[in-house]
Amino acid sequence: MSNVKLAVIFYSMGGTNYQLSKWAEEGAKEAGAEVKVLKVQELAPESVIESNEAWKATVEATKDVPVVTSEDIEWADAIIFSVPTRFGNMPSQMKQFLDTQGGLWATGKTVNKVVSAMTSAQNPHGGQEATILSLYTSMMHWGAIIATPGYTDPIIFGAGGNPYGTSVTVGQDGKMIEDVQAAVKHQAKRTVTVAEWVKKGNQ
Repeated sequence: MSNVKLAVIFYSMGGTNYQLSKWAEEGAKEAGAEVKVLKVQELAPESVIESNEAWKATVEATKDVPVVTSEDIEWADAIIFSVPTRFGNMPSQMKQFLDTQGGLWATGKTVNKVVSAMTSAQNPHGGQEATILSLYTSMMHWGAIIATPGYTDPIIFGAGGNPYGTSVTVGQDGKMIEDVQAAVKHQAKRTVTVAEWVKKGNQ
């Protein structure tokens, strides 16, 4: 049984990154971790959301998911982020959350958190790697330990071969093109394992 506490933090407009987060939760729990699945606060106007059926459906589907707080970051030994790409960058909703964590950062409470990231886009070269790197840039400032999947399992190649973190292409119909469930679960288990090593090293 692992003693790792994992926060899976997502932003999702069409439901893809919520699904990735649920698969990450499954993988981490299989590795014995205690897991919280959390969403960042929505910033878009309600009128805009109401005009988009998929967005509205995702808001409804995730209405009972808690909104992440600084206390959740402090609680977690490890964090997996899951976000869609926005022009090769993380969405403003996730950036706004990270930008409000200065208090934790200033007191050293983000140091040695083990972190990993996942993303989605509408085409294979839509900025997936750049989006993950945008998250990792912030994590370097946090003093976090980045645990990428690399090529640690053949399943990575079957999911598109992104060593930075699992990424998926979403078609116009909103469905995932690649089969990434196993890769997500592997990435979650690897993140938990690295966090276990870090915890043992600090004891």
